[in-house]
Order: sequence, then structure tokens, then C-alpha cells
Amino acid sequence: MNSIEGKIVNLEEFVLNSGDSLVLCHGHFNIIHPGHIRYLNYARQQGDKLVVSIQGDASFLNSERKHNFSETERAAGVASIQAVDKVIILGKRNLEELIKVLEPTVFVLGKEFEYEHDHQVSMAVRLVNKQGGKTLFHAGETHYASADLLRENIPEMHEEQTKLFKNACKTQKLKLEELLDCIDKFKDSSLLVIGDTIIDQYVACDALGMSAEAPVVVVRELDTREYAGGAAVVAMHAKALGSECRYISVVGNDINANIAEKELDHLNVQHVLVEDNSRPTTFKIRYLVDNQKMFRVSRMKEHSLPRQVEEQVIREIKIAASHVQGILISDFVYGVITPRVLETITEIAEKKDIYVIGDLQCSSQVGNVSKFKNFDLICPTERESRIALGAHDEGVEWVANALMKQTNAQNIVMKLGREGFIAYESLTDSFINRQHFPALSTNPVDVAGAGDSLLAALSVGLCSGASLMQASAIGAGMASIAVQKVGNIPVSFGELKNQLEKIQFNL
Repeated sequence: MNSIEGKIVNLEEFVLNSGDSLVLCHGHFNIIHPGHIRYLNYARQQGDKLVVSIQGDASFLNSERKHNFSETERAAGVASIQAVDKVIILGKRNLEELIKVLEPTVFVLGKEFEYEHDHQVSMAVRLVNKQGGKTLFHAGETHYASADLLRENIPEMHEEQTKLFKNACKTQKLKLEELLDCIDKFKDSSLLVIGDTIIDQYVACDALGMSAEAPVVVVRELDTREYAGGAAVVAMHAKALGSECRYISVVGNDINANIAEKELDHLNVQHVLVEDNSRPTTFKIRYLVDNQKMFRVSRMKEHSLPRQVEEQVIREIKIAASHVQGILISDFVYGVITPRVLETITEIAEKKDIYVIGDLQCSSQVGNVSKFKNFDLICPTERESRIALGAHDEGVEWVANALMKQTNAQNIVMKLGREGFIAYESLTDSFINRQHFPALSTNPVDVAGAGDSLLAALSVGLCSGASLMQASAIGAGMASIAVQKVGNIPVSFGELKNQLEKIQFNL
């Protein structure tokens, strides 16, 4: 009997050592993702033993059972989590029966249950309180960075992430051959990308030390290189993957606009760069010592487009939309995606029945992803999702479902930084299929382009007939290549196929 099987016990078999405090968690736990890990790690800190009860198969409606793993499979998934001491399958029992026997010291529920009790939960909370225990509502600590590198060595982390990726593919019944077939079909897709053009300049420096006059790091410039970034690199990724890609953006009357045009021409991306004399082309400088970024300087204007520029952008969108299967909005909130531009895209997408995909990046500026209504796919970060909902304490699962409901998005990919992302796919019978895909690069060189490369792979995949889960698996591989390159260097379909094959065979 292995350690996982040894954790799963019947209620009658469970024995608690005298003096130990017992913490109880409860749920379906159909697909384990980082939100569950946070929740269970928090619960484990509240007592000596953590017991997790698994809702039995009998609790599902017949229409739901085909989408859920069996109670024994779900129990095994929870038992594999290090923080969990024991797992009990409820079977046909209810939560109250379990609590009467266990008499938990602490009962931990997700934050969302604090104000949204169903009957079973309400009765369970009252019983715990009656027995002298306490109920805590908490989703676990939210982190936007990871400390894993402080605790584990890189080869072991890589092996674990690869294992998680393979398990995700197995869960979704995705095979390598079909993913490679999907990539081969990328050439059949056509996409319009619209958004903010950015020129990213990387300045390689040599660290000289600290200034004698003030506590300031002194560096010497060694070399510089400029890359087309922002929405432009998304379009370049899409083209490099084989898609027939068009690009519309707004730039200033300056040398940086020429750099963007040259980069787009190099990859044969059809483009219209509308000139706006009231703003410069957005320009960001990153200073690096070796591969470590020291700091970033941005030169930009964030005001709305002048009326005549906005009108020209709208005209170009209407022309280009007749030739594409999907429209991808890559909004860095620097002014290109105005309310009228967004309204035009939404109307065209509905009229022509084409995909519309949205990504909004507001790491250093103000934006709200919930403005993307009725999209086929939106790709927010966890932070952006929480900002849009004003939700800081709720679990990831609640946040994702609430955002889907508020935006009426068909699908969501929620990006979790070093923890990868979770794909939420609405199926025809109103069931939401979800799957966590890990970040496959455990020691990235430059994470700045991870989201852009993922977005491109997802968009090209959907427009060429892939399912969201197929596109997500491919996107995880795509991002793992992009973060190993300094600067915005497009990933080709050949590189992508090779990467998926390496992952499959653990090379």
C-alpha cells in the first residue's frame, strides 16, 4: 500500500491521536489546481491533523457525472497533496453525519461560503459551533510570485512540472500526436490583432558597484537592442506560428514607429500603423546586468485617441475583419482600445460570427478586464481578475466563475504567474470544464513575453479548430520557449513542435 492509498480511509477506520486538534475541509475536488493547494495549506496550519472529506458520487446529478471523476479518483488526487493527512469519502453520507463523528476543532471553508451558505453547509457550520469547534472562512494566501526556488533544486522542479503537465494532458485526454496535428493546422487560420505598439529596448550593462556619493548602483552600458513589443509581438508570434495575421495599431511620428514597421515587415505581417502626432510610440527601456533586470523606464502618452485617428482605426478594422476568422485585442491600456473601437469589434464579431479574444495588461497602469463583454476568450491574470471584481479574499475558483458570469465570456484562461494558468471552458450543457496547466520553465530568463506568447498560441489554436484545452496545452509549451529568450523574439511552429516532443519524452 503506497502513501497515497494509506491516506484514504473509511470513516469507521479513522483514529485521531489523543490531544491532537483536527481540522476539516470538504468539497468535490474534481480538478486540483493552485487555488486548492493554497486553501489546504492554510487549513493545515490551523491544527495538528488535516482531514479532507470528499463528496460522494451520489451527490452529483446524472447529467453532471460524465464530467466528474469518480469519488476514489478524486480522493486520490487530494491524498497526493502533502498538507493533507487523511481523506474520507462521504459516499452516501452527508456532511453532518461526518461532523458528528469527527467533532473537528476547526472547520475551514472557502471565503465565498461566508455569505453564500447552501443548506448542507449552514447545517454543518451550526453543528461545528454546537460541538465547541470553530469555523473559518479562508481561501488561503494569494501570492503573485513564488518562493519555490528557495526550497527546491531546479532539476527536481522541472521534473515535477513536466509530470503535472502530462497529468493535465491525460486528464483532458490530449495526446501528443493530436497536439502536433493542431499545430500543423495553424496555417489554415487567419487573425486580426489590434492593440498598443511598444518598442522594448534592452540595455546590457556591466555592474561597477555602488556610488561613493550616494547609495546608488553604478552600471556601464555595454550594448543595446530594440524589439517590437506590446500587441506587435503578439501578431509576430501568430505569424511565426503559421497564421495569416493582420495587425492594426497606432504609433507616433518617430524613429520607434520605423523600428516597429521594420520588425513587422521582416516577418511579413500585414499591418496598418495609424500615425498620431499627439503621442510618441510607446518606448520602454530595460537595464540588465547579465540576465537580471535592474529597472525599467517608460516613455509614453496614455490619453485617448484623437477623433480622426480613432475613425481611421475603425475603418481599417472593418476592412480587415472581412478576411479573418478571429479578432484578438491586446490592450495595454495606452489609449488604442477606445470604447468606440471596442464596440465596433464586438458588433463585427457578432455580425460575422468570428472569434473575439481579449487580453488586457494593467501591471503598471489602470485597466479593467470586465469591459470585454461576450468574448469567446479572455486571458486575465489573477491580479487583473481580482481588480475587476473587487475580490481580494475569495478563492481562485470563485473569482474565475464570477468573472465569467460578469463578462459572459465563453472561456477564460486565468494566468497565475509561476503557477502556470487555469483554463475554464464552457461546454454545451452549461458545465464548465477546467484544467490547471503548470509553467513548464522552472528558471526563466525573461518572463516579460510569457503572456504574449501564450495569447498568440491560444488565439491561433482556436481559430484553426483546436479546442480550448488543446490550445492551452500547446500554449504552455509556447510560453516555456518564449521565457528562455531575452527580448521579444517570435516563436516558430517548428520550435513549438520540437518543444512538445521534448516534454513528452522528458528530454
